[in-house]
Amino acid sequence: MQDQILDALRRGDTAAAVDAARRFADASPEDAQAQRLLAHALRSSGDDAGARAAITRAVALAPDDAGLHLEQAGMLLGMRDVEGAGRSLDATIGTNPNAFGAYIVQAQLALGRNDLAEAERLARLAARVSPDEPALLAVNGALALRRGRVDEALAMLSQAVKLDPEDPVALHALGIAHMEKGHLAFAEQAFRSLLERAPGAGMVRLLIAQLLQRQGRTAEAADELATLVSDPALATAELRRHAGQLQLAAGRPERGLELLRGALAADPRDARTLSAIMAVWGRLGAIDDARRTLDAALATAPDSDDLWRARLMFEWRDARVSSGLVERWRSIMPDSLEALDAALALHVREGRQDEADAVARTLLERVPGHMRAEMQLADSMVASDPAGAAQRLESLLARAVTPGDHDVLRQRLGLAHHHAGDFKAALASWERLNARQASDRVPLPPTTPAPGQWPEAVPAEADAPQVVFLAGLPGSPVERVADLLAGAVPGFRADRFGARPPSDAFQNIATTTAIARGTVAPAAVAASWREALPARGVEGAVIDWLLWWDNAYAAVMREALPGATLVAVLRDPRDMLLNWLAFGSATPFALASPQVSAEWLAASLQQLADLHEQDLVPHHLLRLDDISEDPAAIVARLREALGIELPEPPAGYFGAPRFRAGGWRDYADLLAGPFATLAPAARRLGYPDA
Repeated sequence: MQDQILDALRRGDTAAAVDAARRFADASPEDAQAQRLLAHALRSSGDDAGARAAITRAVALAPDDAGLHLEQAGMLLGMRDVEGAGRSLDATIGTNPNAFGAYIVQAQLALGRNDLAEAERLARLAARVSPDEPALLAVNGALALRRGRVDEALAMLSQAVKLDPEDPVALHALGIAHMEKGHLAFAEQAFRSLLERAPGAGMVRLLIAQLLQRQGRTAEAADELATLVSDPALATAELRRHAGQLQLAAGRPERGLELLRGALAADPRDARTLSAIMAVWGRLGAIDDARRTLDAALATAPDSDDLWRARLMFEWRDARVSSGLVERWRSIMPDSLEALDAALALHVREGRQDEADAVARTLLERVPGHMRAEMQLADSMVASDPAGAAQRLESLLARAVTPGDHDVLRQRLGLAHHHAGDFKAALASWERLNARQASDRVPLPPTTPAPGQWPEAVPAEADAPQVVFLAGLPGSPVERVADLLAGAVPGFRADRFGARPPSDAFQNIATTTAIARGTVAPAAVAASWREALPARGVEGAVIDWLLWWDNAYAAVMREALPGATLVAVLRDPRDMLLNWLAFGSATPFALASPQVSAEWLAASLQQLADLHEQDLVPHHLLRLDDISEDPAAIVARLREALGIELPEPPAGYFGAPRFRAGGWRDYADLLAGPFATLAPAARRLGYPDA
């Protein structure tokens, strides 16, 4: 169909081109390329209004396509009432070889077809008739821009606008040339001038919004797009998604939710829209809205694995509901491997090993060598035959392809050796894993010394919203606490560990050292934290999960965050080291060796002991030694510490158990040096020596 349209345009058969383009556009109403070709066909036939509407629709369907913006600029240039307007361009040139305007329009049509050689030929013919016309400068400038000669294009287009400040197309092309050069403010000025002179060029607001966003003026960019999407003719799913993402970035998730909800309804299969609206639901804690919206989307697109997976995320705590969702997913999509994967994960989380093994075998029948299924069967052997599980994992390790699979298998191999009682082999497996990962991990930050004098603690304001900082050093069960809070407490934020972390000072590993040296003031750290809250969707109470804890942050809390409370998750320091070796940590700190890691952990825990003994800030030491595998008990401890309501988690919520409290004693000989390093901190925190 596309070749047919282009062939008709080349032959000058405008009627055939328009007919074919209309059929293509009717058959593919959401295809930007179809609208683009329709625009060029209509322009060839002299239907400027139709062409403008079609190219505007194309840009709305593909707002990130820079080439479409260039084509729109070229088409606008051709839409002028010059000699021969409304007549056949070929006839015009045939009867009057000196018809300058006809050459210009033909050149623009050639630019629209990306036929640069033909556009250049026609520009030369126009130059013979009237070499100093601003319109010719604009054509040549557009040609230079298309050929990548941006400096040359800027010079010509600037001159064209100087000679004819009312020329909308020269302004459009000039704005794009400035964008290419990174002259963001000049590009914005050109596009705003264009809007003043050609209000009908509404999609120019999209370019202005992009420029504002690149200048860090996110709220203004969101406002520009809000104006654009208020026009039903332009509010495509893609444009609504883009506008919704901008509202989220501007710290206005409620406005973003409305736009993204409309985008998802228009195109429920779009993964980018789904990802964006999931982020908004997370920010707002809008679980009921998520359920309703996703149920509506699934009614429209029941064969979307992405939608089912998203829907399941909001029922993961309720075993009955999540089981029902997985059953529906599998009944509607019996061939879906993702539905089987979800069933496997659900059964593992509920501790239903027999059902998990059955699903794993089904996966292996469908996909021989399926790594997750193979690992499940190996994991299930650990309780009954750990030595056999280790052999199976060694075999899988020899067949693993990706570094990620290697790492997971190496970690599980260590666990199998551990359960088999071969602690030396277990430790060797984990040390090998950690040594391989060390170069890709975050170096351990220096532990700061205590100041000569702590800042005076500022009294809390009456009726101030609750501020809680959750922190846990590597090896503490802080990840499990965070898992229980996520989705259950609207003000909980785990975004420091996600794809879009906040840009405040707490996110910078170097901040603690800067505070200790006096190069960053505690008040500045607190101010940066407050400034970032709107973009994180925080209004009122917040529980902010920090990357780790250093007592430099106590100075910030005392001086500039009155009323804030620290919840520090804790277990026996030697168990912390063992769990860090075996399972890593949420903040991916490098674990170069057990001894180096023990020295850093000991210094950090001594800080925590100082904080507790001196009561430097309001805090709770959340000791989870005996309940780290019991989600209901942890919830009860959180309710007591924070005075918040949390739903009761199902049994087996954490999946397969890890190490029992005091498991470090199995490694007392193998890790005698590191454990000796940790012993003083353990003693101060109330743990026995042996």
